[in-house]
Amino acid sequence: MPRFLRPVTRAVTYTRWLHLLVGAAIALILAFIYPGLSGPSVADWLLIAVQPIPLVAATAVLPSMRRAEGLQARLMLFPGQHARVPGDDGDSGVSVAPSASWSDRGRTAVWLVLRLEAGCVAMLVTIQLLGTSLALVGAASSDPAEEPGLLLPLPGPNPANALLVPVPILMLLGVMVVGGRLMTSAARQLLGPSPKERLAALEERTEQLLERNRIARELHDSIGHALTVAVVQAGAARAAADPAFTDRALGAIEETGRAALEDLERVLRVLREDGQRASRRPTLAEADQLLASARASGAKVDTDVSGPVERVPGPVSREAYRMLQEALTNVLRHCGPVPVRVRVTALETALEIDVRNPLPAGGEITGRGGSGLRGIRERATLLGGRATTGPRDGEWQVHVELPLG
Repeated sequence: MPRFLRPVTRAVTYTRWLHLLVGAAIALILAFIYPGLSGPSVADWLLIAVQPIPLVAATAVLPSMRRAEGLQARLMLFPGQHARVPGDDGDSGVSVAPSASWSDRGRTAVWLVLRLEAGCVAMLVTIQLLGTSLALVGAASSDPAEEPGLLLPLPGPNPANALLVPVPILMLLGVMVVGGRLMTSAARQLLGPSPKERLAALEERTEQLLERNRIARELHDSIGHALTVAVVQAGAARAAADPAFTDRALGAIEETGRAALEDLERVLRVLREDGQRASRRPTLAEADQLLASARASGAKVDTDVSGPVERVPGPVSREAYRMLQEALTNVLRHCGPVPVRVRVTALETALEIDVRNPLPAGGEITGRGGSGLRGIRERATLLGGRATTGPRDGEWQVHVELPLG
């Protein structure tokens, strides 16, 4: 099918034209009262289009009017499942929220007046072109009768007039397509979201992205730590070939896996949003579980905890737990069961975490720029602190400073 004929086959072309015609309903009702529709002149048509303007503009004061117009525009001006346009993403760009400011009311008033005038023009064009087409049918067989109200001149009687009958119809279809597209563009401008609504939508989107990033980090830290411990324990048990050590390794794998499953269930509850209360996230006061898990993997963990760690604010304590977890996971993943020094210091105004371990042979750690260490730095930045990672004096260091103010 030729491209220029495609709009004629789409239902949205006709719903848009119907939307235009409905806009002239109030003008048509008032026209029956005055000046009447019996052979209206050009001046009468002008009066019909102008006299409803004060009434139509006044209705824009009602906040619900903007919602009603937005819903109607979405339904009739934009392609839906009944007339899907290829490549359309379904976003009409038209708001259905009530007017929240005088700016919204002003834009709604302009839209209503525009719709009124466009509807009057659409009604006049439809009447004239359809009437002309019918008059041409009569002119093809006999003398054309004087058609009251027609503005276009009619040719004399001639059978060839039958060939002209489709011309007004095609003109009407062209006006329908162009008029519908113009009104669709105007709807996006006048009924689109206000700056306040756009800001609210942007804030909501930002919150969703932040939540998704937080969940991704939670899964990475928790599941990654559990899998790392399981791999290290399994390898150590196979190398040791000691039934007692194997039992301890299996116990450590079981405990770490159970904790990971609890974290996974908590995250899935958040994603489902089923109203169930999510389980509590671990805090730095429970770091003994992490240290025990690392020791069970064969690492020699030297711990120094000073200050009232249990008094650290909840958000800082929970994020610090995940940072420590990721730091220990990186040690086990990249260096194996090596000696690790962990220092946690809770001061009045700041919390410091320092994790150090010997560098492997060659002095390089593969994957040091991965998402785990990047996640530590991102967490610290969101809390107003900073985190540094990298080699120092022959050791690999993860140092975190978080403010408590």
